[in-house]
Amino acid sequence: MFIRSFSDTARRIAKRFRSDDHGNVAMIFAITMVPLFGFIGAAIDYSRANAARSSMQVALDSAALMVSKDLGANPKMSASDVSAKAVSYFNALYTNPSTGSIAVTASYTTNTQNGSTVTVSGTGAITTDFMKIVGLPQMNIASASTTTWGSTRMRVAMALDNTGSMASSGKMTALKTAAKSLIDQLEAATRTNGDVYISIVPFAKDVNISSVASTSTTWLRWDLGQCTKQNGGYGSTALGFVTQTECTAMNGRWTATTQNGWTGCVSDRYDTTTNTLAAYDTLSTAPYNITATDPIMTARNTQFPAENYSDCPTSLMPLTYDWTALKNKVDAMQPTGNTNQAIGMAWAWLSLLQQNPLNAPAEDSDYKYTKAIILLSDGDNTQNRVSSTTSAIDARQKLLCDNAKTSGIVIYTIQVNTNNDNNSSVMSYCASNSGNYFSTTTASGIATAFAAIGNSLNQLRVAR
Repeated sequence: MFIRSFSDTARRIAKRFRSDDHGNVAMIFAITMVPLFGFIGAAIDYSRANAARSSMQVALDSAALMVSKDLGANPKMSASDVSAKAVSYFNALYTNPSTGSIAVTASYTTNTQNGSTVTVSGTGAITTDFMKIVGLPQMNIASASTTTWGSTRMRVAMALDNTGSMASSGKMTALKTAAKSLIDQLEAATRTNGDVYISIVPFAKDVNISSVASTSTTWLRWDLGQCTKQNGGYGSTALGFVTQTECTAMNGRWTATTQNGWTGCVSDRYDTTTNTLAAYDTLSTAPYNITATDPIMTARNTQFPAENYSDCPTSLMPLTYDWTALKNKVDAMQPTGNTNQAIGMAWAWLSLLQQNPLNAPAEDSDYKYTKAIILLSDGDNTQNRVSSTTSAIDARQKLLCDNAKTSGIVIYTIQVNTNNDNNSSVMSYCASNSGNYFSTTTASGIATAFAAIGNSLNQLRVAR
Protein backbone atom coordinates (compact mmCIF):
# COMPACT_ATOMS: atom_id res chain seq x y z
CA MET A 1 0.00 0.00 0.00
CA PHE A 2 2.79 2.40 0.82
CA ILE A 3 4.47 1.86 -2.56
CA ARG A 4 1.21 2.36 -4.46
CA SER A 5 0.34 5.50 -2.45
CA PHE A 6 3.83 6.85 -3.05
CA SER A 7 3.48 6.18 -6.78
CA ASP A 8 0.10 7.95 -6.97
CA THR A 9 1.50 10.96 -5.12
CA ALA A 10 4.44 11.14 -7.52
CA ARG A 11 2.11 11.20 -10.51
CA ARG A 12 -0.03 13.99 -9.00
CA ILE A 13 3.08 16.10 -8.27
CA ALA A 14 4.41 15.58 -11.77
CA LYS A 15 1.05 16.50 -13.29
CA ARG A 16 0.79 19.66 -11.18
CA PHE A 17 4.30 20.76 -12.12
CA ARG A 18 3.63 20.23 -15.82
CA SER A 19 0.68 22.66 -15.67
CA ASP A 20 2.53 25.25 -13.55
CA ASP A 21 3.86 28.25 -15.60
CA HIS A 22 4.98 30.44 -12.67
CA GLY A 23 8.72 30.00 -13.10
CA ASN A 24 11.55 28.25 -14.86
CA VAL A 25 12.80 26.57 -11.67
CA ALA A 26 9.48 24.88 -11.16
CA MET A 27 9.39 23.81 -14.79
CA ILE A 28 12.90 22.37 -14.66
CA PHE A 29 12.17 20.61 -11.38
CA ALA A 30 9.01 19.13 -12.81
CA ILE A 31 10.84 17.89 -15.87
CA THR A 32 13.56 16.24 -13.81
CA MET A 33 11.16 14.65 -11.34
CA VAL A 34 9.81 12.13 -13.82
CA PRO A 35 13.14 10.46 -14.71
CA LEU A 36 14.32 10.85 -11.09
CA PHE A 37 11.32 8.97 -9.75
CA GLY A 38 11.67 6.58 -12.66
CA PHE A 39 15.23 5.66 -11.66
CA ILE A 40 14.29 5.24 -8.00
CA GLY A 41 11.25 3.23 -8.91
CA ALA A 42 13.19 1.07 -11.35
CA ALA A 43 15.60 0.10 -8.58
CA ILE A 44 12.72 -0.89 -6.31
CA ASP A 45 10.91 -2.83 -9.02
CA TYR A 46 14.09 -4.60 -10.08
CA SER A 47 14.76 -5.52 -6.45
CA ARG A 48 11.29 -7.03 -6.17
CA ALA A 49 11.79 -8.92 -9.43
CA ASN A 50 15.16 -10.31 -8.30
CA ALA A 51 13.67 -11.44 -4.99
CA ALA A 52 10.84 -13.16 -6.83
CA ARG A 53 13.28 -14.80 -9.25
CA SER A 54 15.47 -16.05 -6.37
CA SER A 55 12.44 -17.53 -4.62
CA MET A 56 11.40 -19.13 -7.88
CA GLN A 57 14.86 -20.65 -8.36
CA VAL A 58 14.88 -22.20 -4.89
CA ALA A 59 11.44 -23.70 -5.45
CA LEU A 60 12.41 -24.98 -8.91
CA ASP A 61 15.59 -26.59 -7.53
CA SER A 62 13.68 -28.41 -4.80
CA ALA A 63 10.88 -29.41 -7.16
CA ALA A 64 13.38 -30.81 -9.68
CA LEU A 65 15.11 -32.86 -6.98
CA MET A 66 11.81 -34.29 -5.71
CA VAL A 67 10.58 -35.11 -9.21
CA SER A 68 13.88 -36.84 -9.97
CA LYS A 69 13.49 -38.95 -6.84
CA ASP A 70 10.01 -39.98 -8.00
CA LEU A 71 11.42 -40.81 -11.43
CA GLY A 72 14.16 -42.88 -9.85
CA ALA A 73 11.48 -45.03 -8.23
CA ASN A 74 9.29 -45.03 -11.35
CA PRO A 75 11.36 -44.23 -14.47
CA LYS A 76 8.40 -45.03 -16.76
CA MET A 77 6.32 -42.16 -15.41
CA SER A 78 4.37 -40.41 -18.20
CA ALA A 79 5.24 -36.89 -19.35
CA SER A 80 1.94 -35.56 -18.02
CA ASP A 81 2.60 -37.11 -14.61
CA VAL A 82 6.07 -35.58 -14.54
CA SER A 83 4.65 -32.12 -15.24
CA ALA A 84 1.83 -32.56 -12.75
CA LYS A 85 4.24 -33.53 -9.98
CA ALA A 86 6.55 -30.63 -10.84
CA VAL A 87 3.64 -28.15 -10.63
CA SER A 88 2.42 -29.64 -7.37
CA TYR A 89 5.86 -29.54 -5.72
CA PHE A 90 6.56 -26.01 -6.99
CA ASN A 91 3.24 -24.58 -5.80
CA ALA A 92 3.81 -26.05 -2.36
CA LEU A 93 7.23 -24.41 -2.15
CA TYR A 94 6.81 -21.02 -3.85
CA THR A 95 5.29 -18.40 -1.56
CA ASN A 96 6.51 -15.06 -2.92
CA PRO A 97 3.47 -12.68 -3.05
CA SER A 98 4.92 -10.39 -5.71
CA THR A 99 3.85 -12.58 -8.61
CA GLY A 100 0.64 -14.13 -9.67
CA SER A 101 0.54 -17.67 -10.93
CA ILE A 102 3.77 -19.16 -12.28
CA ALA A 103 3.64 -21.35 -15.37
CA VAL A 104 5.66 -24.48 -14.62
CA THR A 105 6.72 -27.15 -17.12
CA ALA A 106 8.93 -30.20 -16.79
CA SER A 107 10.85 -32.43 -19.21
CA TYR A 108 12.55 -35.76 -18.57
CA THR A 109 15.42 -37.46 -20.39
CA THR A 110 16.04 -41.11 -19.57
CA ASN A 111 19.41 -42.57 -18.70
CA THR A 112 22.17 -41.84 -21.19
CA GLN A 113 25.94 -41.88 -20.86
CA ASN A 114 25.64 -38.68 -18.85
CA GLY A 115 22.80 -39.94 -16.67
CA SER A 116 19.10 -39.17 -16.45
CA THR A 117 17.95 -35.56 -16.27
CA VAL A 118 14.79 -33.71 -15.36
CA THR A 119 14.39 -29.99 -16.12
CA VAL A 120 11.74 -27.91 -14.39
CA SER A 121 11.12 -24.43 -15.84
CA GLY A 122 9.03 -21.56 -14.57
CA THR A 123 7.83 -18.26 -16.07
CA GLY A 124 5.83 -15.42 -14.55
CA ALA A 125 5.68 -11.67 -14.08
CA ILE A 126 5.47 -9.05 -11.35
CA THR A 127 3.29 -5.96 -11.65
CA THR A 128 5.48 -2.88 -11.39
CA ASP A 129 4.69 0.03 -9.09
CA PHE A 130 7.07 2.57 -10.61
CA MET A 131 8.16 1.33 -14.00
CA LYS A 132 4.59 1.56 -15.25
CA ILE A 133 5.01 5.34 -15.11
CA VAL A 134 7.38 4.97 -18.04
CA GLY A 135 5.27 2.42 -19.84
CA LEU A 136 6.42 -0.88 -18.28
CA PRO A 137 3.44 -2.23 -16.33
CA GLN A 138 5.09 -5.59 -15.59
CA MET A 139 8.46 -7.32 -15.50
CA ASN A 140 8.82 -10.90 -16.70
CA ILE A 141 10.82 -13.43 -14.73
CA ALA A 142 11.92 -16.91 -15.78
CA SER A 143 14.26 -19.60 -14.54
CA ALA A 144 14.92 -23.34 -14.76
CA SER A 145 16.57 -26.11 -12.77
CA THR A 146 18.08 -29.36 -14.04
CA THR A 147 19.02 -32.33 -11.87
CA THR A 148 21.09 -35.26 -13.01
CA TRP A 149 21.34 -38.72 -11.49
CA GLY A 150 22.28 -42.23 -12.41
CA SER A 151 25.63 -41.47 -14.05
CA THR A 152 27.56 -41.31 -10.78
CA ARG A 153 27.41 -43.73 -7.89
CA MET A 154 29.03 -43.37 -4.49
CA ARG A 155 31.10 -45.70 -2.38
CA VAL A 156 31.94 -44.25 1.01
CA ALA A 157 34.15 -45.74 3.73
CA MET A 158 33.94 -44.33 7.24
CA ALA A 159 37.06 -44.96 9.35
CA LEU A 160 35.96 -44.05 12.87
CA ASP A 161 38.13 -43.66 15.95
CA ASN A 162 37.00 -46.11 18.65
CA THR A 163 39.88 -45.51 21.04
CA GLY A 164 39.53 -45.03 24.78
CA SER A 165 39.72 -41.24 24.62
CA MET A 166 36.49 -41.14 22.61
CA ALA A 167 34.67 -41.96 25.86
CA SER A 168 35.28 -38.44 27.19
CA SER A 169 33.38 -35.19 26.56
CA GLY A 170 30.45 -36.95 24.90
CA LYS A 171 32.47 -37.66 21.76
CA MET A 172 31.37 -41.24 21.13
CA THR A 173 27.71 -40.38 21.61
CA ALA A 174 28.02 -37.42 19.24
CA LEU A 175 29.90 -39.55 16.71
CA LYS A 176 27.17 -42.19 16.67
CA THR A 177 24.45 -39.60 16.15
CA ALA A 178 26.35 -37.81 13.37
CA ALA A 179 27.38 -41.00 11.56
CA LYS A 180 23.80 -42.30 11.54
CA SER A 181 22.56 -38.95 10.26
CA LEU A 182 25.06 -39.14 7.41
CA ILE A 183 23.86 -42.64 6.57
CA ASP A 184 20.29 -41.32 6.43
CA GLN A 185 21.40 -38.40 4.27
CA LEU A 186 23.16 -40.65 1.79
CA GLU A 187 20.26 -43.08 1.75
CA ALA A 188 17.95 -40.21 0.82
CA ALA A 189 20.15 -39.47 -2.21
CA THR A 190 19.68 -42.96 -3.65
CA ARG A 191 17.28 -43.79 -6.44
CA THR A 192 17.94 -47.50 -6.77
CA ASN A 193 19.83 -50.11 -4.74
CA GLY A 194 23.54 -49.76 -5.41
CA ASP A 195 23.57 -46.02 -6.00
CA VAL A 196 25.32 -45.61 -2.63
CA TYR A 197 27.36 -48.15 -0.69
CA ILE A 198 28.87 -47.47 2.75
CA SER A 199 31.44 -49.36 4.82
CA ILE A 200 32.17 -48.86 8.52
CA VAL A 201 35.72 -49.35 9.85
CA PRO A 202 36.02 -48.84 13.62
CA PHE A 203 39.69 -48.66 14.62
CA ALA A 204 41.94 -48.46 17.65
CA LYS A 205 45.51 -49.79 17.43
CA ASP A 206 44.10 -52.68 15.41
CA VAL A 207 41.05 -53.34 13.24
CA ASN A 208 38.60 -56.18 13.92
CA ILE A 209 37.84 -58.30 10.83
CA SER A 210 35.90 -61.12 12.50
CA SER A 211 32.88 -60.23 10.33
CA VAL A 212 34.75 -61.35 7.18
CA ALA A 213 37.47 -63.75 8.34
CA SER A 214 38.08 -66.83 10.48
CA THR A 215 41.20 -68.60 11.71
CA SER A 216 41.32 -70.55 8.42
CA THR A 217 41.27 -67.48 6.15
CA THR A 218 44.22 -67.78 3.77
CA TRP A 219 45.20 -64.12 3.72
CA LEU A 220 45.85 -64.08 7.48
CA ARG A 221 49.27 -64.77 8.98
CA TRP A 222 49.81 -66.30 12.42
CA ASP A 223 53.60 -66.24 12.82
CA LEU A 224 53.87 -62.90 14.62
CA GLY A 225 53.76 -62.47 18.37
CA GLN A 226 54.44 -60.00 21.15
CA CYS A 227 58.11 -59.41 21.95
CA THR A 228 59.08 -57.99 25.33
CA LYS A 229 62.27 -57.42 27.24
CA GLN A 230 62.56 -57.89 30.97
CA ASN A 231 63.82 -54.89 32.94
CA GLY A 232 65.17 -56.72 35.94
CA GLY A 233 62.61 -56.40 38.70
CA TYR A 234 60.90 -53.41 37.06
CA GLY A 235 58.56 -55.14 34.63
CA SER A 236 59.06 -55.37 30.87
CA THR A 237 59.40 -53.20 27.77
CA ALA A 238 57.41 -53.94 24.59
CA LEU A 239 59.71 -54.45 21.61
CA GLY A 240 57.01 -54.90 18.99
CA PHE A 241 54.73 -57.41 17.28
CA VAL A 242 57.27 -59.42 15.31
CA THR A 243 58.38 -62.90 14.32
CA GLN A 244 60.11 -65.15 16.84
CA THR A 245 63.36 -64.82 14.91
CA GLU A 246 63.23 -61.02 15.12
CA CYS A 247 62.40 -61.18 18.81
CA THR A 248 65.34 -63.49 19.53
CA ALA A 249 67.67 -61.11 17.68
CA MET A 250 66.54 -58.35 20.05
CA ASN A 251 67.11 -60.56 23.10
CA GLY A 252 63.42 -60.46 23.85
CA ARG A 253 60.81 -62.87 25.12
CA TRP A 254 58.34 -63.92 22.43
CA THR A 255 54.65 -64.74 23.04
CA ALA A 256 52.97 -66.45 20.09
CA THR A 257 49.58 -65.42 18.71
CA THR A 258 47.04 -68.18 19.30
CA GLN A 259 44.07 -69.06 17.14
CA ASN A 260 42.18 -70.26 20.19
CA GLY A 261 40.32 -67.25 21.57
CA TRP A 262 41.22 -64.95 18.66
CA THR A 263 38.69 -62.10 18.66
CA GLY A 264 39.29 -60.95 15.10
CA CYS A 265 41.93 -58.24 15.43
CA VAL A 266 44.66 -57.71 12.86
CA SER A 267 47.65 -55.43 13.07
CA ASP A 268 49.54 -53.45 10.42
CA ARG A 269 51.13 -55.36 7.57
CA TYR A 270 54.87 -55.36 7.06
CA ASP A 271 55.85 -52.63 4.65
CA THR A 272 58.84 -54.40 3.12
CA THR A 273 59.60 -57.58 1.24
CA THR A 274 62.05 -58.64 3.94
CA ASN A 275 61.17 -59.90 7.40
CA THR A 276 63.32 -57.48 9.37
CA LEU A 277 62.28 -54.86 11.85
CA ALA A 278 65.10 -52.59 10.68
CA ALA A 279 63.75 -52.64 7.14
CA TYR A 280 60.29 -51.83 8.47
CA ASP A 281 61.64 -48.70 10.11
CA THR A 282 63.36 -47.46 6.94
CA LEU A 283 60.15 -47.28 4.83
CA SER A 284 61.47 -49.32 1.91
CA THR A 285 60.15 -49.33 -1.64
CA ALA A 286 57.70 -52.22 -1.11
CA PRO A 287 55.42 -50.76 1.56
CA TYR A 288 52.55 -53.17 2.09
CA ASN A 289 51.02 -51.30 4.99
CA ILE A 290 50.80 -48.04 3.05
CA THR A 291 49.41 -49.50 -0.18
CA ALA A 292 46.38 -51.55 -1.17
CA THR A 293 48.37 -54.56 -2.34
CA ASP A 294 46.23 -57.68 -2.73
CA PRO A 295 47.30 -60.28 -0.12
CA ILE A 296 48.58 -63.51 -1.68
CA MET A 297 49.67 -66.88 -0.28
CA THR A 298 53.16 -66.80 -1.83
CA ALA A 299 54.12 -63.44 -0.29
CA ARG A 300 53.70 -63.63 3.47
CA ASN A 301 54.35 -59.93 4.07
CA THR A 302 51.33 -59.03 1.94
CA GLN A 303 49.11 -60.93 4.39
CA PHE A 304 47.48 -59.45 7.48
CA PRO A 305 48.91 -60.33 10.90
CA ALA A 306 46.33 -61.78 13.30
CA GLU A 307 46.84 -60.52 16.85
CA ASN A 308 45.47 -61.36 20.29
CA TYR A 309 44.80 -57.69 21.06
CA SER A 310 42.99 -57.12 24.36
CA ASP A 311 41.35 -53.86 23.24
CA CYS A 312 39.94 -55.17 19.96
CA PRO A 313 37.30 -52.70 18.64
CA THR A 314 33.92 -53.52 17.09
CA SER A 315 34.23 -55.56 13.89
CA LEU A 316 34.18 -53.69 10.59
CA MET A 317 31.34 -53.82 8.06
CA PRO A 318 32.19 -54.08 4.33
CA LEU A 319 30.34 -52.04 1.71
CA THR A 320 26.58 -52.42 1.90
CA TYR A 321 23.35 -50.52 1.36
CA ASP A 322 21.64 -52.24 4.28
CA TRP A 323 20.95 -48.95 6.03
CA THR A 324 19.61 -50.52 9.21
CA ALA A 325 22.63 -52.81 9.56
CA LEU A 326 24.98 -49.86 9.05
CA LYS A 327 23.31 -47.86 11.81
CA ASN A 328 23.28 -50.87 14.11
CA LYS A 329 27.01 -51.25 13.52
CA VAL A 330 27.56 -47.61 14.49
CA ASP A 331 25.50 -48.12 17.64
CA ALA A 332 27.63 -51.14 18.56
CA MET A 333 30.89 -49.14 18.68
CA GLN A 334 32.61 -48.84 22.07
CA PRO A 335 35.69 -46.76 22.97
CA THR A 336 38.80 -48.75 23.94
CA GLY A 337 42.52 -48.96 23.15
CA ASN A 338 45.20 -46.74 21.62
CA THR A 339 45.20 -44.71 18.42
CA ASN A 340 46.47 -45.90 15.04
CA GLN A 341 44.74 -43.75 12.42
CA ALA A 342 46.73 -45.36 9.61
CA ILE A 343 45.24 -48.82 10.08
CA GLY A 344 41.73 -47.36 9.99
CA MET A 345 42.62 -45.45 6.85
CA ALA A 346 44.20 -48.54 5.24
CA TRP A 347 41.19 -50.77 5.82
CA ALA A 348 38.78 -48.06 4.69
CA TRP A 349 40.70 -47.93 1.40
CA LEU A 350 40.71 -51.72 1.12
CA SER A 351 36.94 -51.79 1.65
CA LEU A 352 36.47 -49.79 -1.57
CA LEU A 353 38.39 -52.27 -3.76
CA GLN A 354 37.21 -55.36 -5.62
CA GLN A 355 39.88 -57.65 -4.21
CA ASN A 356 40.82 -59.49 -1.05
CA PRO A 357 40.32 -59.02 1.77
CA LEU A 358 36.92 -57.27 1.54
CA ASN A 359 35.92 -57.77 -2.11
CA ALA A 360 33.79 -54.72 -2.87
CA PRO A 361 30.77 -55.36 -5.13
CA ALA A 362 31.37 -55.26 -8.88
CA GLU A 363 30.93 -51.92 -10.61
CA ASP A 364 28.52 -51.32 -13.48
CA SER A 365 30.32 -50.02 -16.58
CA ASP A 366 27.35 -47.75 -17.38
CA TYR A 367 28.13 -45.62 -14.32
CA LYS A 368 30.90 -43.48 -12.96
CA TYR A 369 31.96 -44.10 -9.36
CA THR A 370 33.02 -41.65 -6.68
CA LYS A 371 35.02 -43.32 -3.90
CA ALA A 372 35.56 -41.47 -0.66
CA ILE A 373 36.98 -42.05 2.80
CA ILE A 374 35.92 -40.19 5.93
CA LEU A 375 38.59 -40.46 8.63
CA LEU A 376 37.65 -39.23 12.11
CA SER A 377 39.96 -39.21 15.11
CA ASP A 378 40.19 -37.31 18.39
CA GLY A 379 43.90 -37.43 19.10
CA ASP A 380 47.44 -38.03 17.95
CA ASN A 381 48.67 -41.41 16.85
CA THR A 382 50.00 -43.31 19.87
CA GLN A 383 50.76 -46.87 18.77
CA ASN A 384 51.05 -49.09 15.71
CA ARG A 385 52.53 -52.55 15.22
CA VAL A 386 56.09 -51.67 16.23
CA SER A 387 56.12 -48.04 17.34
CA SER A 388 54.75 -45.72 20.01
CA THR A 389 56.31 -42.62 18.47
CA THR A 390 53.79 -40.19 17.01
CA SER A 391 56.13 -38.75 14.37
CA ALA A 392 57.08 -42.19 13.04
CA ILE A 393 53.45 -43.31 12.77
CA ASP A 394 52.46 -39.99 11.18
CA ALA A 395 55.18 -40.31 8.53
CA ARG A 396 53.88 -43.71 7.49
CA GLN A 397 50.28 -42.45 7.47
CA LYS A 398 51.16 -39.54 5.18
CA LEU A 399 52.58 -41.98 2.64
CA LEU A 400 49.43 -44.07 2.91
CA CYS A 401 47.25 -41.02 2.28
CA ASP A 402 49.40 -39.97 -0.67
CA ASN A 403 48.91 -43.37 -2.27
CA ALA A 404 45.15 -43.39 -1.67
CA LYS A 405 44.72 -39.92 -3.16
CA THR A 406 46.86 -40.82 -6.15
CA SER A 407 44.56 -43.77 -6.81
CA GLY A 408 41.58 -41.41 -7.04
CA ILE A 409 40.16 -41.70 -3.52
CA VAL A 410 38.60 -38.52 -2.12
CA ILE A 411 39.56 -38.12 1.55
CA TYR A 412 37.74 -36.15 4.23
CA THR A 413 39.24 -35.87 7.70
CA ILE A 414 37.67 -34.75 10.97
CA GLN A 415 39.80 -33.89 13.99
CA VAL A 416 37.84 -33.79 17.23
CA ASN A 417 40.03 -31.64 19.43
CA THR A 418 38.20 -31.25 22.74
CA ASN A 419 41.48 -30.70 24.59
CA ASN A 420 42.26 -27.56 22.56
CA ASP A 421 45.55 -29.02 21.32
CA ASN A 422 47.18 -27.92 18.10
CA ASN A 423 45.61 -28.98 14.82
CA SER A 424 46.77 -32.42 13.73
CA SER A 425 49.22 -31.95 10.87
CA VAL A 426 48.74 -35.52 9.62
CA MET A 427 44.94 -35.24 9.58
CA SER A 428 45.15 -31.95 7.72
CA TYR A 429 47.69 -33.45 5.33
CA CYS A 430 45.57 -36.50 4.57
CA ALA A 431 42.52 -34.49 3.46
CA SER A 432 42.20 -34.15 -0.32
CA ASN A 433 42.11 -30.37 0.05
CA SER A 434 41.78 -27.77 2.79
CA GLY A 435 37.99 -27.76 2.43
CA ASN A 436 37.92 -31.50 3.22
CA TYR A 437 39.60 -31.03 6.61
CA PHE A 438 37.35 -30.31 9.57
CA SER A 439 38.59 -29.44 13.04
CA THR A 440 36.22 -29.09 15.97
CA THR A 441 36.86 -28.39 19.63
CA THR A 442 33.47 -29.67 20.75
CA ALA A 443 31.63 -32.95 20.45
CA SER A 444 28.68 -31.11 18.90
CA GLY A 445 30.95 -30.01 16.04
CA ILE A 446 31.08 -33.62 14.83
CA ALA A 447 27.52 -33.32 13.54
CA THR A 448 28.35 -30.11 11.69
CA ALA A 449 31.34 -31.73 10.00
CA PHE A 450 29.40 -34.83 8.97
CA ALA A 451 26.55 -32.73 7.59
CA ALA A 452 28.97 -30.70 5.48
CA ILE A 453 30.61 -33.85 4.18
CA GLY A 454 27.21 -35.33 3.37
CA ASN A 455 26.33 -32.28 1.29
CA SER A 456 29.64 -32.56 -0.53
CA LEU A 457 29.15 -36.24 -1.26
CA ASN A 458 25.58 -35.95 -2.46
CA GLN A 459 25.83 -36.61 -6.18
CA LEU A 460 22.18 -35.90 -6.85
CA ARG A 461 22.55 -32.19 -7.25
CA VAL A 462 21.35 -29.23 -9.24
CA ALA A 463 23.43 -29.23 -12.42
CA ARG A 464 22.17 -26.01 -14.01
